[in-house]
Amino acid sequence: MKHEEANKEIGSRGAEAPRSRGGRGKSKKSNPKSPIPNPQSPVPNPQSPAPNLDNWLEIGKIVSPQGLSGELKVYPVSDFPERFEVAGKRWLLRSGDTEPQPIELLTGRYISNKNLYVIKLAGVENCDQAEALRGSTLMVPASDRPQLGEDEYHVLDLMGLEVFMQASGELVGTVVDIIPAGNDLLEVKLHPSFATDKQQTTNDIDASAATLRERQGRTRRVGQITNDKKQKTVLIPFVEAIAPVVDLKSNRIEITPPPGLLEINN
Repeated sequence: MKHEEANKEIGSRGAEAPRSRGGRGKSKKSNPKSPIPNPQSPVPNPQSPAPNLDNWLEIGKIVSPQGLSGELKVYPVSDFPERFEVAGKRWLLRSGDTEPQPIELLTGRYISNKNLYVIKLAGVENCDQAEALRGSTLMVPASDRPQLGEDEYHVLDLMGLEVFMQASGELVGTVVDIIPAGNDLLEVKLHPSFATDKQQTTNDIDASAATLRERQGRTRRVGQITNDKKQKTVLIPFVEAIAPVVDLKSNRIEITPPPGLLEINN
């Protein structure tokens, strides 16, 4: 499964992170079109008084200088090596700036044992200049999202989708995050009505168990779970067996969770 850019500061909004639904416990990989930045792609107006970073895609974060010649270590949030190894225009959002500025990527290489790229940017010639870029973000315009294979989805497209129980049509909640894992996990914020129903079921079970223990003389009944402990989100594996329907046009995902899955995080 290929993971593409995600703007971590805004909870994966403004993200281009292709996800595919896993099958038989494994994620599927594909070979989408190489996302080499297009210099002709429209970019946000740098004069905008209120920049909208949803128009940009984060591809990596500069973590430190590498050596004395101006090279930079970059932590990637993209699985596409072309973003760091193919020379061309990128955009740099410096700490404290409000708009990314164009910059030329000259070279790049991957350091596999550290999951880092070492890159060389035009105009960065020494360690001091490199140090000044620590914490800066490498970005590309959202219009440069690569094409994806069948049954793959951008994180940006999955965020905000409503999740329904396929059998009953009941609204479960809304996707608020995608958590990379062996199989990606959809973090779903439960709809109030669904959360209340599940909490009431849990309370009823707890109350029955507590009453039984009291009758057996093993413990006193100390009360039920209160609303402040109510489950707010659940993690749902993004695999075809559990999420068989992803309908972007209808803004919905249908799930068939196994028994107990939606109560795991209670």
